[in-house]
Amino acid sequence: MNCERAVYIQIADSIISAIKTGKLQSGAPLPGSRQLAIQLKLNRNTVIDALNVLLAEGWLISEERKGTFVAKKLPAFKETKPENPASAIQTVTKIPEIIFNDGVPDSRIAPIPELAGAYRQIFNRKGRWQMMGYTDSAGDFDFRNAITLMLNYKRGMRLTPEEILVTRGSQMAMYLTAHCILKQGDVVAVENPGYKPAWLAFEHAGATLLPINVDVNGIIVDELKAHLQTGKPVKAIYITPHHQFPTTVTLSLNRRLELIELSNHYGFTIIEDDYDHEFHFGQRPILPVSSIENIEHFVYIGSMSKIVAPALRIGYLASSKELIGKVGQLRRIIDTQGDNMMEQAVLQLINEGHIKRHLRRATLLYKNKRDIFEKIIKEHLGEKVDFRKPEGGLAFWLVPKKQTDMINLHKRLLEKGVQIMLPESFSYGEPVNGLRLGYASLSINQLEEGVKKIAKLL
Repeated sequence: MNCERAVYIQIADSIISAIKTGKLQSGAPLPGSRQLAIQLKLNRNTVIDALNVLLAEGWLISEERKGTFVAKKLPAFKETKPENPASAIQTVTKIPEIIFNDGVPDSRIAPIPELAGAYRQIFNRKGRWQMMGYTDSAGDFDFRNAITLMLNYKRGMRLTPEEILVTRGSQMAMYLTAHCILKQGDVVAVENPGYKPAWLAFEHAGATLLPINVDVNGIIVDELKAHLQTGKPVKAIYITPHHQFPTTVTLSLNRRLELIELSNHYGFTIIEDDYDHEFHFGQRPILPVSSIENIEHFVYIGSMSKIVAPALRIGYLASSKELIGKVGQLRRIIDTQGDNMMEQAVLQLINEGHIKRHLRRATLLYKNKRDIFEKIIKEHLGEKVDFRKPEGGLAFWLVPKKQTDMINLHKRLLEKGVQIMLPESFSYGEPVNGLRLGYASLSINQLEEGVKKIAKLL
């Protein structure tokens, strides 16, 4: 198994190997994604990602209401015989038992039955006439209005529904924003370490990244200020100020105010990704930078994925009517509209109080698990790492007291059935010496077992 490759890629490669060696013949049916996930003891989304890769590359075909099959006409390849005939199967089954992700919620507690029921009701009540035509590319108006009320009431914003656009997840919001405000050669300042998928969206739009370091008070605004004072322009800055990704620190009030002052003076846009605002365990969440009254150039991005379930691809962005109009025009080119039915189903959950009750239960559960995880880390890693208990979010940030070869640690942990994120996945240039350990989706026993194995190798 290639320890440095994503699990879904390893699964896809193993199936390709089985096809090449004749273990899977052209036209042969594959088990469904749910069955495969059970067999491999994996999250179903990981299996679906692997199947999607194989479908896109032409190794598999999908027939409606029949299933997934090995394609009859396969991509060109040279037939090879594996050294070990069982290697393809072994590669697929060598899957980590404990995966420390970047902070994914526990999908087992998601209000899926309520969501499914609401979706069926909406479809039966409105499906016939709504499926006859398109709706607003910005999203269902009532749903946008509900998001507006939530942002204004709970996050101190001052928005109207016309300043909101619903997307298929926050990454789509990032991509649309990048392509509407950036052009070739523009400079975007980013946190380092930071969230690489956003960096890729900016680079795809032609931008050059300017890494700005992060400390215990968030992104170091003085570094950005020094760059601007040289006369070099910056078009935008991307930040995760509430619980910085990956370090979990909160951007201080002084730096927030100074950042807005710089933005207003130099005209660059603040792109704020508030990816896990809901899960804050202190007295109250810190209000977004975008809520500060004198801010002039901002894009605020949020998601419903962590509120309900990761598989629910509903995100949103808030900004000026002018920018929302541009984003809406681009969105119509690549995706005429979102999942209007799902938006209305989630709206029904909001109106019936299911979301509020779920968030209350989830917050208590995650707070309790965070406190237990802190004790586990102190017990087994207290002398080997520095860390601070996060005030919110679903992950811890650990810094080994000694410089550590993270690639080697990653490899050795995989051999023991534990997977961690490589620092390369959130570092610009030189990999940072740190570990981001998501805890929400793992059991207490898994958390303790995983930390014990990390402790033995550090």
